[in-house]
Amino acid sequence: MSNNRGRGLQANVLGTFDTVVMAVAGSAPAYSIAATTAVLVGAVGLASPAALLYCAIPMLGIALAFSYLSRIDTNAGASYSWVGRTLHPFLGFISGWALVVSATIFMVAGSVPAGSMTLSLFDEGLADNTALSTAVGAGWFLVMVFVVLGGARLTVRAQLLMSGVELAILAVFAVGAVLHTDNARPFDWSWLGFSHFDGVSGFASGALIAAFYYWGWDVTSNLSEETKDSRRTTGFAGLIGLGIVFLLFEVFTIAVNVILSTEQIQENEANVLAVLGEEIWPGWGGKLLIVSVMLSTIATLETTLIQVTRSLFAMGRDRTMPGALGRVHRRWNTPWVAITVVGVVALGMFVASNALGSVGDILSDAIAAIGLQIAVYYGLAGIAVVVAYRKTLLKSPSNFFFGGLWPFLGALFMFWIFVESLGDLSGASIAIGIGGLAVGLIPMFWYWRQGSDYYRPAKLDASRVVETDYIRDGRDGYDAAAAERARVHEGLPTDF
Repeated sequence: MSNNRGRGLQANVLGTFDTVVMAVAGSAPAYSIAATTAVLVGAVGLASPAALLYCAIPMLGIALAFSYLSRIDTNAGASYSWVGRTLHPFLGFISGWALVVSATIFMVAGSVPAGSMTLSLFDEGLADNTALSTAVGAGWFLVMVFVVLGGARLTVRAQLLMSGVELAILAVFAVGAVLHTDNARPFDWSWLGFSHFDGVSGFASGALIAAFYYWGWDVTSNLSEETKDSRRTTGFAGLIGLGIVFLLFEVFTIAVNVILSTEQIQENEANVLAVLGEEIWPGWGGKLLIVSVMLSTIATLETTLIQVTRSLFAMGRDRTMPGALGRVHRRWNTPWVAITVVGVVALGMFVASNALGSVGDILSDAIAAIGLQIAVYYGLAGIAVVVAYRKTLLKSPSNFFFGGLWPFLGALFMFWIFVESLGDLSGASIAIGIGGLAVGLIPMFWYWRQGSDYYRPAKLDASRVVETDYIRDGRDGYDAAAAERARVHEGLPTDF
C-alpha cells in the first residue's frame, strides 16, 4: 500500500441523505433491539419503553450539542477536538479515547452476534456455539474492514444496501406488531411512566442501557471532513437519525412487552427479535428478522469502524497518538494505518472474548461497560457547547435553549447515570468500562510530555471562529507548501 502523510481525507463525498443513512445505521436499530432488549427488560422490566423515552430527551440535547459544535469546528475527531479546545486538552483526549475504547469493545460485542445470527439462518443449534459464532463474526468484521478501507463512496454504497433492506423489514414487522392480536399482555400507558422503575438506581441502570441503544448516530460528526456542507449537514443528519431510531426502538420495545412473555424474553436473551418475528409471522417471520439483525449488525460494524478510525486519524494527525495513524492512503483517501491497527486489535479481542463465556454473557458485560464510556464523552460534549457558545447564548431564546440549556441538562444526565449506575454494575463491566478509560492516561501523558501542539490549542469560541488547516513542518513528513495552502476563516466559517 502506498501512502502520503500530507494528504487529507476526501472532501465532499457524502450528501445529506447519505449522512442521515449513516446516522441511522450507526445506532443499528435491529441489532440494538435484538441484542439489548433482554438486558433492558432484565434491568427495568415493563419500564423498558420509559427508559428509552427518558433517555431520548437528554440524548437529543447531546445531539444538539454535536450540531452546534460541528458548525464551528470541522474535525474527524469530533468531541476529541471540541472538548480539547473548550474545556481542557486532557479532557478532550479522554473524550476521544472513550470513543476509541467503546468502539473497539463493540467490535467484539457486535461481531459475535453477527456470526451467531448468520449461523442461525442455517442451524439454530450452531448459533449457541461461541467459538464458531466468533469465527464467523470475525469474517464479517474483516469484510467491513476492507469496505471502510476502500473509501467513503464504497462505504456509503454498502451502507445504503444493508440499511435499506434492514429498515424495510423492520417497517413491515412494525405494522405486523400493531395488527397482532394474540398478545401475552395488554398495552398499558404506565409503561411510559416512572411507576415500574425500582427506585432511582433502577432508573439509572435502565437509562445507561438505553444510552447504548442510541449510541452511534454521532458517526456523522466523525465523517464531517468528508461531507458536503458539513457544518450544516452533519448535525442535521444526527438529529434526524436519532428521531428515526427513537420511533423504531419504542415501537419494537412496546411490541416485545405486549407480545412476548417474560420467559420468552429470558430464554432468548441474544435473539429476542427473532422470537418476536416468529410470533408475528409464524414460519417466515423469525428468519426475516434474523436477516434484518444480521444486516444491522454488519452495517453498524462499518459505522463503528469509521468512528474509531477517524478518531485515531485525528489523534495521529495531532501527534497525541503515534503519527502513523494520521497517514492517508494515496488512492483511497482513507486512514489505512488506523484501519489496519484497529482490525488487528479487534481480531485479538475476538480470540480473548471466548474466555468470557456465552454470547449472552459477552453482550451483557460489554453493553454496560460501553454505556459508561458513552456517558463520559457525550457528557463532555454537552458541557463543551455551553463554553464554546457562552458569549452568544443570551442573544436569542433559541440559542439559549437549544445551544445551552438543553445540551447542558443532557450532559448532567449523562454524568448522573454514570455515577448512579456504578453501584449496580458487575465487576467485569466496571473493570472494562473504567479500566479502559484509565489505560488512556498512558498515551495522554506521554504525548503531552512530547510537546504535541494539541495541548496548546486555539480556544473554540462561537463568537469569533478561527479555523486553520492542519499544517506540519518538514520534520513530520509534511512539505512546507502545506503552509501556503492554509487559510484562516474569521466570522462565519466557510465549508471545509
